[in-house]
Amino acid sequence: MIVASGRVVTAAAMMGHLDLALWLLRQASPDMAALVARLMLIDRRTSQARYVIPDFLAHADPLVERFERWARQNLAAGFSLQAAAGALAVTARTLQRRTEAVLGKSPLAFVQDLRVERAQSLIAMGLDLEAIAAEVGYADATTLRNLLRRRLGRGVRELRAEMQPHPREREHTLPA
Repeated sequence: MIVASGRVVTAAAMMGHLDLALWLLRQASPDMAALVARLMLIDRRTSQARYVIPDFLAHADPLVERFERWARQNLAAGFSLQAAAGALAVTARTLQRRTEAVLGKSPLAFVQDLRVERAQSLIAMGLDLEAIAAEVGYADATTLRNLLRRRLGRGVRELRAEMQPHPREREHTLPA
């Protein structure tokens, strides 16, 4: 997450320093920032790419940036390629081509990434799975469960367990 306000720019989250570095580099040279972002992913675990630089990739292209903003605002409504393209004043084919070129995935796959990201956040907050499913654009929790298992390789119960503090961490927590 990057927050820019006037002359102050700040970053948060685990990989925020990388997002900040890419943001600063992008101000001077978007092409150089794109090259650095690709080179930073030297690890063979390509699945890490979606965690390290999604913000950078989405903001590397104005249309994809607008699509991301639209998708996040309309996540609960479900996804229609035609509706997205219409809202962005482009053809469905143009939106498809640009997301493929910039993100390496279809608009639907990108929206599903956003759904997984939002669902994980809501699961961590302890919300009911039916409510989470509605929040991310699904009519029922079963579809969301399937998406999470397919994308993350873990079910909701496992995700909730992972988000609980480890017993040792609880021992070292100071009282409020």
